[in-house]
Amino acid sequence: MSEQAFIEVKNLKKYFGGGGMFKKKPYVKAVDDISFTINKGETFGLVGESGCGKSTAARTLIRLYKPTSGSVCFDGVDIAKLDEKELQPYRCRIQMIFQDPYASLDPRMTVKSIIAEPLTIHRDFPASEHEDRVAQSLRMVGLDPSHMAKYPHEFSGGQRQRIGIARALITQPDFIICDEPISALDVSIQAQVVNMLQSLQEQLGLTYCFIAHDLAMVKYISKRMGVMYVGQLVEVSPSDELYREPLHPYTIGLMKAIPVADPKLARAKQEVIIEGEIPSPFDPPSGCRFRTRCKQCMDICKEVSPQLKEVKPNHFVACHLF
Repeated sequence: MSEQAFIEVKNLKKYFGGGGMFKKKPYVKAVDDISFTINKGETFGLVGESGCGKSTAARTLIRLYKPTSGSVCFDGVDIAKLDEKELQPYRCRIQMIFQDPYASLDPRMTVKSIIAEPLTIHRDFPASEHEDRVAQSLRMVGLDPSHMAKYPHEFSGGQRQRIGIARALITQPDFIICDEPISALDVSIQAQVVNMLQSLQEQLGLTYCFIAHDLAMVKYISKRMGVMYVGQLVEVSPSDELYREPLHPYTIGLMKAIPVADPKLARAKQEVIIEGEIPSPFDPPSGCRFRTRCKQCMDICKEVSPQLKEVKPNHFVACHLF
């Protein structure tokens, strides 16, 4: 891992459940021993099927969830080990854009109150500056400051997501987690929001972790990508290389499953690339977690969990085929 990494995640785990008074309950291994880095000013994409642990990893990274184990070094400080009081100064520097612009905004609050709330919580910004800062954030996301007195229900979905982005920007963060910020938006609006995020990154020197299902969109915005499967990273690579030459069988299946616009080519792609259902995180398969759906499964895959290793410069794969 790079010594100059802005975000360095090592052996991060997040389990839910367990315990029980009379019978021990199984853990949900939502995130199970993942490691990756994000350099300052870059966008790191995170992709995978629903339920693979992307959002849980993001929420653990930002300390909305306390890690079960592992470390999250942010600008040289392991924030996974900090208590709430010690973590407070870092809350301003790390923000999140949530997936659902309808659920992430309080319908009883005005736009001004929603965006200014982080300033009130952190108390590092004088109250006299709040309105000016809110106006500045609204302008940065392409909204008129006159919208301050309105409520969320008075806006379209794309405008609500812009309000959520303005709220994330208000504390002048260094790192923003974008948790599927475009999946609930119309296709025509998605491109606008992604282009705006890129523009803001250039203007403010932001670092992003971008989570999405749309592989083409993640490739467009991300410099590097990580592919998750049942709580683990199976491949990490520069985005262009991952698209050009995916190595892990799961990544290959995801790439081949991307819809094709040409009907003739679509009819030619009738092969089912990935068969079966994603395993339960309550009881994941032994060895390689993808082995139950992999056509190239070997005996060693049933016994030994493959570790993420560098098979090409900056291209890491967790597979016994390499």
